[in-house]
Amino acid sequence: MKKLFVLCIAIMALSFAAASEAKAQNIQVLYDTERECVTSTIEMFRPDAWGSTFFFVDLDYTPNVSGAYWELSRELCFWKESNLSWLSLHLEFNGGLNNVAGSFNNAWLAGLTYSGHSKDFSKTWSLSAMYKLIPDTIGLDGEEQESNFQITGVWGITFADGWCSFSGFADFWREARPWQDTEYIFLAEPQFWVNLNKIEGWKDVNLSVGGELELSSNFFEKGFKAIPALGVKWTF
Repeated sequence: MKKLFVLCIAIMALSFAAASEAKAQNIQVLYDTERECVTSTIEMFRPDAWGSTFFFVDLDYTPNVSGAYWELSRELCFWKESNLSWLSLHLEFNGGLNNVAGSFNNAWLAGLTYSGHSKDFSKTWSLSAMYKLIPDTIGLDGEEQESNFQITGVWGITFADGWCSFSGFADFWREARPWQDTEYIFLAEPQFWVNLNKIEGWKDVNLSVGGELELSSNFFEKGFKAIPALGVKWTF
């Protein structure tokens, strides 16, 4: 667990150093109004001739660092329907730890992603269907259940002449949790931001204010939860 935490810190530091070269990167600080927890998030997306790379790192503070989680994914584009949509091979790893829940199970994913955007890039979307390998997972029947699946949708919409952004993701996957008698998990985090660089004279101030609503079922505990968070975001 310590190795993963150190790795999260290292990636966080490296992403600051590479900020000027990244195609799209942002830092978010969100305050969870229910758990009274602050979460910092670093996201990086970088396209290239072969596809794209994406990662994010979450650190929770209560007030000291109490949790860490990260995802790293690579997409290899091999078929374009048009300049506005394409099909990619999707490869992903995710894992983390929490001082209350302990380590999250490491997960390895592979599948296909269908992506697209509007002509002016004001709307982007993707839908992924993946095989999900979660080592050492035990099913509700007490038998090993490492082979699972995940479906992920991601979207981004900019509107009101660039003043507002609505983005987020939704995940649905199978992961047995015998201690809470559940087998399927849903997690979505829609975010809404007001972009302050639209204010006259603030063109270079890439600050946004807003927040997110975490919608989950059987994620941290059995049942449905809706948890709002307020935050700020700086985009590089």
